[in-house]
Amino acid sequence: MSTTSLPDLPVTFRPTRTRAVLLTVGTVMFAVITAVALMLEKLGPGERASFIFVAALFFGVLALLSRPKVVADDTGVTVVNLTRTRRLDWAEILRVNLREGDPWVFLDLSDGTSMPALGIQPGIGKQQALRDARALRALAEARGTGPLDA
Repeated sequence: MSTTSLPDLPVTFRPTRTRAVLLTVGTVMFAVITAVALMLEKLGPGERASFIFVAALFFGVLALLSRPKVVADDTGVTVVNLTRTRRLDWAEILRVNLREGDPWVFLDLSDGTSMPALGIQPGIGKQQALRDARALRALAEARGTGPLDA
């Protein structure tokens, strides 16, 4: 059993610094491109609209990249990645891995597969990611089947 204390449930793990940077950059980009589109006098209405559409598209992509999170509650874990959301019971999670050099946490599942959980990623918040990975690992060990080390 891990020495990490268990967090109160429900708990949400997400890369808060990365999320803040992505949403801030997206907002600033949208504002700047929109301002440029409105200030350029030689643009027609269609061209202005296309500038604003591209700005909204950039913001949308950055918002999508800021979406990942891992939500743990009494019955299991919800993993929200870029375009997919998957609900897992605690018993389905055999191991929580965040090895040196991994871009995010990987969950080893009872069906023999491994699933990325992008909501815990070292990126620009390495210490937070390590704390979050330890907390999720402790929860999985306490509530699931635990590690299968022989």
